[in-house]
Amino acid sequence: MKALLQRVRQARVDVNAQCVGEIQQGLLVFLGVERGDDAGRLEKLLERILNYRVFADEDGRMNLSLRDIGGGILLVSQFTLAAETSKGRRPGFSTAAAPADAEALYEQGLAWLRARHENVACGQFGADMQVSLVNDGPVTFLLEQ
Repeated sequence: MKALLQRVRQARVDVNAQCVGEIQQGLLVFLGVERGDDAGRLEKLLERILNYRVFADEDGRMNLSLRDIGGGILLVSQFTLAAETSKGRRPGFSTAAAPADAEALYEQGLAWLRARHENVACGQFGADMQVSLVNDGPVTFLLEQ
């Protein structure tokens, strides 16, 4: 399982020219689910994301987490993160979870987040999404679980 975190000043997801999810300051999280991933792994990753210290404290150091600042989290499914890219000129997707399995974990992740954090928004699984953001920093991290 992979999560690409981007610290943002704002982010939104549109599907068919309609906003389906939007946050102000916080984290835009692209989630890639791989074969063999499960709810336990997902929950560990999400807990890590909520507590990952990427926001500046009063001294300008990255010592504050999403929970500390009360920021938003925008969770977007992105199967291309699970691509096999170690060789060749075209990505392979044999390492990605089957769509039904990935969607079930994505929905579980949303429910888990909403039960533990106040400001949660999301994209639409499997849709052609247009994601816009103002990356703060830029600050981007790839977490793997």
